[in-house]
Amino acid sequence: MCGIVGYTGSKQSQEILLTGLCRLEYRGYDSCGICVQSGASNRLSVRKMPGKVRELIRSLETKPLSGTCGIAHNRWATHGEPNRVNAHPHTDCKGKIALVHNGIIENFSALKEELMASGHKFVSQTDTEVIVHLIEDAYRELPLEEAVRSALLRLNGSFAVAVISEKEPGKMVGARSGSPLVAASCAIGSLLASDLSALLEHTQDVMFLDDNEMAVCLPGGIKVVSLASGKEVKKPAAHISWDISSAQKQGWPHFMLKEINEQPKVLTAMLGHRVSGKGKIHFEELKISREKLSAVENVEIIACGTAYHAGLSGKYALEKLCRLGVNADVSSEFRYRDPVIRPNTLAIAISQSGETADTIAAVREARAKGALVLSICNVLGSTLVRESDGVIYTHAGPEVGVASTKAYTAQVSIMYLLAMHLASLKSTLPRSRIEALLREFGKCPGLQERVLSEQKAIKKLAGRHSHFGSFLFLGRNINFPLAMEGALKLKEISYIPAEGYAAGEMKHGPIALIDEYRAVVCITPESAVYEKMISNIQEIRSRRGRIIVIASEGDDKIKELTREVVYIPKTDEFFSPIIAALPLQLLAYYIAVKRGCDVDQPRNLAKSVTVE
Repeated sequence: MCGIVGYTGSKQSQEILLTGLCRLEYRGYDSCGICVQSGASNRLSVRKMPGKVRELIRSLETKPLSGTCGIAHNRWATHGEPNRVNAHPHTDCKGKIALVHNGIIENFSALKEELMASGHKFVSQTDTEVIVHLIEDAYRELPLEEAVRSALLRLNGSFAVAVISEKEPGKMVGARSGSPLVAASCAIGSLLASDLSALLEHTQDVMFLDDNEMAVCLPGGIKVVSLASGKEVKKPAAHISWDISSAQKQGWPHFMLKEINEQPKVLTAMLGHRVSGKGKIHFEELKISREKLSAVENVEIIACGTAYHAGLSGKYALEKLCRLGVNADVSSEFRYRDPVIRPNTLAIAISQSGETADTIAAVREARAKGALVLSICNVLGSTLVRESDGVIYTHAGPEVGVASTKAYTAQVSIMYLLAMHLASLKSTLPRSRIEALLREFGKCPGLQERVLSEQKAIKKLAGRHSHFGSFLFLGRNINFPLAMEGALKLKEISYIPAEGYAAGEMKHGPIALIDEYRAVVCITPESAVYEKMISNIQEIRSRRGRIIVIASEGDDKIKELTREVVYIPKTDEFFSPIIAALPLQLLAYYIAVKRGCDVDQPRNLAKSVTVE
């Protein structure tokens, strides 16, 4: 969601901060701002505005801010509309302290009333502004880091902050609780950011701050201390294997299209790393013993959005291969329904960023009730990873497009490998069947490549359907979750209302909506439920619905029902979602492009949702 960048060092900070903000644009935002310590007096110079970073850059071209220490922010509005006043950074009453903040302060109303009663003047509608005024009060008698610590200990909610002050030039203080913050010390100085992508241009060695930790940053290095005690914490740096080029477009028109086309490479690398001869599956970072996994009797899958759909696919796989009782729930509901966690329950939390607030809260609930927690994540050192008993990394590389594509198929693929691994441990499948499945899985990257070779045809199909006012996506069995994901992709980036449904349920409601103005996408590969899907297509056809079918190569029967067919290579029904996902992603992409939508940064959405 919101993005933080901070820098103190030997270089001019404006360019470093603005470049960092550009790297964080993919997270979603509606306003932005920058503050730099300027001149001999280290006066705080602030520039901020609604809209995109390019507008901020334009305003600084004629009147740049000079100085080697500063902070910057992309805001995704929670409290107060997106305008110049509510944009960050925020300053204290005298403009001597500046702060940027991600998260939500739940007790800000009471704190604001208290501060106003003591004479503080507020100018914004944000919850953030209370923090800088609390620091102002404490700063009268304490150094900056202690004033920040004193203020933050009074907050309820979530936060990541970066703070600078005129009184202590070159010092920057960052802290976190519930929202991510990463620190790095390198040749040019010290940096803070809410996301790795803002730092990787300067270094691949970073420190992931844990909850309730504070980083005191100076040009020559960083000291990490506990927010609770103020005592220094030894924080080793972690080395990040991918570099900034992985998070750049490299000639593609959009990040989303680049990431769709990276899926065969991601799957090839995953299978090469995870699978060895004779059906052996390797999860070296799992850190949960074979004995504990063998004892698992129930599984709770918790995730949000696209990750939830990947989890639903995992539910089918775990039940089919492992004969386990599996429940999948959206994270935001899991926590509040007071779930029953039985003995020997494994909670599987799925998140691309590992910072999804609802999923982290659900994990805490599951652990408190006695579940063993395994996270499936793409980001090394994220909060979710640190709060889990074990982790399996997807290693999909940076995903910049807000609408998830390669992370989704990577998550589904990991769930399939996990299901096979557990089936082996629990002896619910013979070794020969697991080996056969893995051989078929090994063909999937090549099958994905074949789908991607047909992009021009999918683009033309998208152009013929971009004018429809709504879409219905239908699937059965293991492709039902994919129908939900296909609908989500379309509405995320094209803003067309779309609904994913179990095809057998169509007659219980959605059939009332079908007419010549609605397009219906039917996921109909060769499968055990193929004939039932054909019956559903017949029902749609008789009501003049416009039908698009995803079908297996060689299916000539389907041409009798619709001219709009996207063929995918034949594979075991079990793996069909990993292949069929790609044409659905491309369909959504090309419809959105045809409609002139902002594909990589769709309105109101954020890549990493770090607030509840």
